[in-house]
Amino acid sequence: MLVIEKIKSIETHLDQLSELLVQVVDDGASIGFLPPMNLSDARDYWQTVMNPDVYLFIAKVDNEIVGTIQLHLCSKQNGLHRAEIAKLMTGPNARRKGVARSLMKAAEERAFDEKRTLLILDTREGDPSNFLYQSLGYIQAGKIPHFALSDKGELDTTVIYYKELKKES
Repeated sequence: MLVIEKIKSIETHLDQLSELLVQVVDDGASIGFLPPMNLSDARDYWQTVMNPDVYLFIAKVDNEIVGTIQLHLCSKQNGLHRAEIAKLMTGPNARRKGVARSLMKAAEERAFDEKRTLLILDTREGDPSNFLYQSLGYIQAGKIPHFALSDKGELDTTVIYYKELKKES
């Protein structure tokens, strides 16, 4: 059974989160790192994630972390209505099972609870995540060519999406 949790501390989840990050990066995910990813770099990353403007959600199956997502609240005075979806990860063995969709819904609900009415995110052009975001009502705002270096030394395009959150009637 899939369980989504909002966590407040990394410590008890550090090993599983680090292993997940290594798995998804080594499987080709474009989330800011290049393969091969080593476990110590993954641990270093996770230890920097938590701050008051970040909500971290994990997806668990049989008490094992199979996915994660971050919601970054904008703290600028002119941006208190918006937030960014970041680092959506689903382990290779947990894909196509509703994990990413459930994590997105949890992040959207938290954003709405925080009175955030605009969500933004970006993803590599051509990745399957584009279909997920579009199916959830995200609208493509544009593309930036040559945005991220790939493991093959090429520069990939990123796609920027947004979604306006409204109270469901």
